[in-house]
Amino acid sequence: MSSLFKKIILLIGSGILIMFISVIAILWAFSNKLPDYKFLKSYKPPVSSKVYSGEGELVSDFSKEKRIFVPYNAIPSKVINSFLSAEDKNFFSHPGVDAKGVFRATINNVSNVIYSKRLEGASTITQQVAKNFLLNNEVSLNRKIKEAILAFRIERALSKKRILELYLNQIYLGQGSYGIASASLEYFNKPISELNYEEAAMLAALPKAPSKYNPYKNMELAKFRRNLVLKNLYDNNYLTNNNYNKLIKKKIKLKKRKKIFFEDSRYYVEDIRKKVVNQFGFDKVYKQGFNINTPLNLELQNMATLSLRKGLENYDKRKGWRGPITNKKASNDWEKD
Repeated sequence: MSSLFKKIILLIGSGILIMFISVIAILWAFSNKLPDYKFLKSYKPPVSSKVYSGEGELVSDFSKEKRIFVPYNAIPSKVINSFLSAEDKNFFSHPGVDAKGVFRATINNVSNVIYSKRLEGASTITQQVAKNFLLNNEVSLNRKIKEAILAFRIERALSKKRILELYLNQIYLGQGSYGIASASLEYFNKPISELNYEEAAMLAALPKAPSKYNPYKNMELAKFRRNLVLKNLYDNNYLTNNNYNKLIKKKIKLKKRKKIFFEDSRYYVEDIRKKVVNQFGFDKVYKQGFNINTPLNLELQNMATLSLRKGLENYDKRKGWRGPITNKKASNDWEKD
């Protein structure tokens, strides 16, 4: 072996060693400054408290975010398949970071930089959980490194089902809705158990850009994005060719959830809100999902409201102010007049 060849081998080996040591040093430096992720094992997302009448009818709710928690076992396969196809098809096989996805995004981004197109991301669902729960939306290499390290750690600490449960209940899907159950009611006025594939695909189309692909605002863009998700479902063998071709032709049929608001009971409900907040604290009432049962009778409340309104109108007719009796011209001696 010639001395030149030995030098080349030594140089390459030294370079690899330096790179390896550098990577280890970077990972060690970032690892010491990461937030604690262990609370995710027992984390419960904030859910609204609900107020019921004496007859068991839902009257109102108290919440900071519209969310209905759904355990993993209650999430239909159509919904899971749609979100995996849209966001992370290798979710159940990668260790937190998808090496294939990173490589593919890197190759595509070379072309995107040349043609001044938007850069592609390669974040897995686990990385999105790390970002949404533990980091911020800062666009930087530092955040991506932290995100990747946390994703590896989360994968070691939590099951895949638990990670997906956290993601699907926390993700923002537009229209003020957080999580798949709330979004299903907001867009289709039905529980997730009744969603068909085109509806599940529409929900899965939203995380990428909830406002841009909101079907209430941009129907054509929403349909375009939904059909991309349906194409992914077909490519991943969740849909047959025949079903796929039928579904992409379907219009998006929206059915907005009716607002829960009883005009006659708003003062009663506000009094209830003040009392429970005073007793349990704001955070518990607005985040822990209390079921507040009251003796409120909506029929009697309506009668009482009508009676009060009629009484006030009659009093106004007898005693109400009806304007000035007469008009006087302004003068310097107005006080004497």
